[in-house]
Amino acid sequence: MKTLKIAIQKSGRLNEKSVELLKNCGLSFENYKSSLISPVSNFPLEILFLRDDDIPEYVQDGIADLGIVGENVIEETEVDVAYLQRLGYGKCSLKLAIPVNSDIKTIADLNGKAIATSYPSILKRFLAKNNITADIRTISGSVEIAPGLGMSNAICDLVSTGGTLKSNGLQAFADVLKSEAILIGRKGEENNPLTQELIQRVQSVLRAKETKYVVLNAENKNLDTIKTLLPGIKSPTVVPLAEEGWSAVHTVIPEKDFWERISSLKNAGAQGIVVMPIEKIIL
Repeated sequence: MKTLKIAIQKSGRLNEKSVELLKNCGLSFENYKSSLISPVSNFPLEILFLRDDDIPEYVQDGIADLGIVGENVIEETEVDVAYLQRLGYGKCSLKLAIPVNSDIKTIADLNGKAIATSYPSILKRFLAKNNITADIRTISGSVEIAPGLGMSNAICDLVSTGGTLKSNGLQAFADVLKSEAILIGRKGEENNPLTQELIQRVQSVLRAKETKYVVLNAENKNLDTIKTLLPGIKSPTVVPLAEEGWSAVHTVIPEKDFWERISSLKNAGAQGIVVMPIEKIIL
């Protein structure tokens, strides 16, 4: 059986979360900081630790079968790969930003202006889509200081919290690209049974993070109302209690609806509500 190779970031903002995800998928390996390759002992997989900028091309060229990398890197390198699964972490935005005292008010005002960025390919496509002609000045690192040095009128850079922009006298002006970590594969890799199994494991972990397991007690007369509030994966599980006229209800609640549903359940007569994290959900 062929051993799969998956490339992840060696260091940086996606490394820790990527390692955590793979370990939560039941993969046993050592996170060697000084090594480029770590074999998985209980699955035919090798993990390559690479610079994030190199991951998309390694996957496209078949050096790695799979990769975990930010969508911004994939779009900038313009590679031909398959998007296999959005992973929900490493979220950020590629934004246009301008000095707080800038006379730029609309995207059209960027015509004829200079824009500093580390993402010239993405920016070029964005400007073309909006019929803007601007001078793209490609620099690596510390893009936010370019306007203050007189190098540009605006910048295009990744923004997470906006703190760096604010500290440099800049403000976000327009969204260029929303980004998060993506599991990618070389074209056709999605048909590989091993890849399909790995994707299933990843999806089960992601589903579990989005849900809570809930057990509650309720009088039988309130069950119909309570069940309408608890969709579960298919439907709630109802088990009679030793005390006559009472039942225990087991179900799964989406994380985003958690507090709203808990309040509704209490109002409907639910008691002794126990909420637990879920490790994996396999459909």
